[in-house]
Amino acid sequence: MPIDVFSALVVFACVMAFTPGPNNVLLAASGVNFGFARTVPHITGVTIGFDVLLIACGAGLGLVFAAIPDLQTVLKVVGAIYMLWLAYKVATAHQGKEAAAPARPFTFLQAAAFQWVNPKAVLAVVSGIAIYVRPGHQFVDFPIVILVFTVVTVLAVSAWAAFGAALRVFLQDPRRAKAFNFAMAALLVVSIVPMVL
Repeated sequence: MPIDVFSALVVFACVMAFTPGPNNVLLAASGVNFGFARTVPHITGVTIGFDVLLIACGAGLGLVFAAIPDLQTVLKVVGAIYMLWLAYKVATAHQGKEAAAPARPFTFLQAAAFQWVNPKAVLAVVSGIAIYVRPGHQFVDFPIVILVFTVVTVLAVSAWAAFGAALRVFLQDPRRAKAFNFAMAALLVVSIVPMVL
């Protein structure tokens, strides 16, 4: 892979991984509510789940999305509904005994499975493969794309979870915690809009 293509790939991966989106918002909220150590399975699930999605699309699933545009629409609708439900869970996290939120963070499998209904992850994967895997160079370019996305994803999701965990002391006040959870829920809802439209 030429250095200019590689550099562009790194920038693209960083923009997709570090900017606010469903994974990052949920990881920050998990860091606040459960701490960094208890969020590690969530971090690992996002990373491995994203890699599995990337490999599946590289192996031909991306062609299915291109051939059946309605499948993308279904994915967007299902993903949006699920993320609205997650936004509700984040907004109501740890606000009393009767709170609707679970008393534990995402598991590895939940986080990995979430990648398949996360429109931002699907968009990153399909775009990344289409733009940075050159025809005739798949066996060289695709492993590089996987490596770059894996490293950048680990860094990004860890940073967002650490950001949340760093706010734990400040957010011990229930009013601040409630405000933070509402803000994270709002960000999650806002992150859905551009992906669905």
